[in-house]
Amino acid sequence: MNNCSSSSSPSLHPDVTLTLTIPSSSSKASPLEPEQRGIYLIQHLITCAKHTASGNLHHADSCLRQISHLASISGDSLQRLAARFASALALRLVKHWPGVYKALSYTQRPNNPELDLARRVFRKAFPYLGFAYSIIARTLLQSMSHEGVIHIVDLGSGDTKLWVPLIRSFALLPSGIIPHLRISCVHGDKAVLDKLGQRLVKEAQALDMTFQYNPINVANLKELDIVMFEQRSGEALAFVSVLNLHALLAEDDRVDAHFFRGKSKDAGIVVKECKQMEKFLTTIRSMCPKVVLLVEQEADHNLNRLVDRLVGSLNYYSAVFDSLDVTFGSSSSLMEERLALEEMFGREIENIIACEGLERVERHERYGRWLVRFGGAGFKPVRLWFNGLEDCKKMVEAYGKDGYKIVSNKASLVICWHERPLYAVSAWTC
Repeated sequence: MNNCSSSSSPSLHPDVTLTLTIPSSSSKASPLEPEQRGIYLIQHLITCAKHTASGNLHHADSCLRQISHLASISGDSLQRLAARFASALALRLVKHWPGVYKALSYTQRPNNPELDLARRVFRKAFPYLGFAYSIIARTLLQSMSHEGVIHIVDLGSGDTKLWVPLIRSFALLPSGIIPHLRISCVHGDKAVLDKLGQRLVKEAQALDMTFQYNPINVANLKELDIVMFEQRSGEALAFVSVLNLHALLAEDDRVDAHFFRGKSKDAGIVVKECKQMEKFLTTIRSMCPKVVLLVEQEADHNLNRLVDRLVGSLNYYSAVFDSLDVTFGSSSSLMEERLALEEMFGREIENIIACEGLERVERHERYGRWLVRFGGAGFKPVRLWFNGLEDCKKMVEAYGKDGYKIVSNKASLVICWHERPLYAVSAWTC
């Protein structure tokens, strides 16, 4: 990870004439030290991205050949990460030949058991979602505890690990008054919706709680219509988005871009306009929710220049892969789980690097930019769970005191791997 960090600043705008000293074939007899190999890998990846962006396919191919000698899907964390980035760059190159790309895409795996396994392992082995879910639950309880009728909209998670504990918490409020609770869940997989509904209804019945479940089966958030929420007079409304909202930033990047600044203290942050996101946030704002909770990757992966995206995502995912090594170590019994997770992150990397326009949906942005976007739609940030930061730290430290930590960033809470911010949780109100 340190190798990435140390090279990121000078590499944001790499010199087009950069020349690298490539290790000769004789280096096979004298293997490179991990630190030197890491430097070569980073340099080759940045140079390959530069050639790929400029359409110099021959030189990009040459870089990929060099990377293939140094990267390995079974090597150390940087070797494995480099293999994922090389694959993404190769896919981007193949798109220059639409027929070849389409033929290869027939063999691409859709959502499959390995991806489902990765999501389960990610939730179990890392504190990111557990931390976010705790913050969400405490904030909802704090803001809704005196409401008689509550409607919470899940914008895509469909996760029983979030909603079952929350239902139990509402049923055990100190006031002794159990609210009428309704949960609407948006998801593209009907099986996920059905499974969640059955689980929540069963839980509510066991708690003798008045409960309604409203499944909304749409492929993505842009297909939502306000009538699908079935908003009713007198109910306290909340929205929860866990690692989903950034997909609304996908747009045709070939059109003329317009930028705007926020009206807050962060007015210095310039944000690219996105009509799709503006329309969605304005629609949500028109429904007057008591709170909107947002969990997003704390990263700038929505940049125009390919090299900038590669450098930013290389730094980000190097921290993620480092944490994988610490969690799984060299245990062969956990190899399947680690590979499943790396495949999941590899898909994100592939989308960030290989795709453009509406196909590029992994457009992660930092909290500062969300602050401008939400502010432009009429929202203001809410300070999260004031008295629980210490509890958060204890929960995160249970996964390893030497790696994870919680940082307060204005009105958001950020979970980091060492000094690298990875995921941010924030709350917003009208």
